[in-house]
Amino acid sequence: MTQIEQSAVPAPGGGPPTGDSPVIERMRQLRSRWPSGEGVAVFNTAYLEVVERVAPDLGRGGSDDREAAALLGVRCAERYLSAAETATAGGRPPECWRPLLPCRRHPGVRPLQFALSGLQAHAGHDLVLAVVDTCRTLDCEPPDLEGEFERVGELLASLEERIHDELMPGPELLEIADPLTHLVSSWSLERAREAAWSAARTLWRLREFPSLAAEFRQRTDAGAGLVGRLLLTPCR
Repeated sequence: MTQIEQSAVPAPGGGPPTGDSPVIERMRQLRSRWPSGEGVAVFNTAYLEVVERVAPDLGRGGSDDREAAALLGVRCAERYLSAAETATAGGRPPECWRPLLPCRRHPGVRPLQFALSGLQAHAGHDLVLAVVDTCRTLDCEPPDLEGEFERVGELLASLEERIHDELMPGPELLEIADPLTHLVSSWSLERAREAAWSAARTLWRLREFPSLAAEFRQRTDAGAGLVGRLLLTPCR
């Protein structure tokens, strides 16, 4: 199992302090490193815009702050950032994020697909492990985080809405028979969140069986990657 799958990578240091949260600062750094319109960059841009508008204080308390750790959104964002930073450094991110790398310049894959594939990886994998991360930090059970889980779900729903508003081609460009129409309608964030909640509770119950827990994490990662790869099917 790679380090990225066991714990979140700390934010890179060395830069001047700012008034922004570490989560936002790391997303901005990624935005400057990835070519716009490609792969992870499309998802990162949409995610950053939503966080700046909806949750500008996300992670401001720092990774050692108990109150900040209680916010599931921080742990979830850290999982994504760790994967993206690993890919930026030439490392091997979790399997669910890998499809966005080789396809990032494919002429038949549209920006909307990159964004939805990223959202699938985030909801189908990062959110699962973030629940377990937070339970360990706070010494609590998944049901104790149900309210936080719903709040993260609202943030992801805002992200999905922005993705559709900004990247979905208008009716004058998108014919009813366009494969993109069918591809987009085949994926549901609500279903992905429901599956994530079930997977997180299962993984938490497996914590006393390390080998089974590791296998379950791997299967969760692979499953999220499979759906993400399907969302990147060239549509033109």
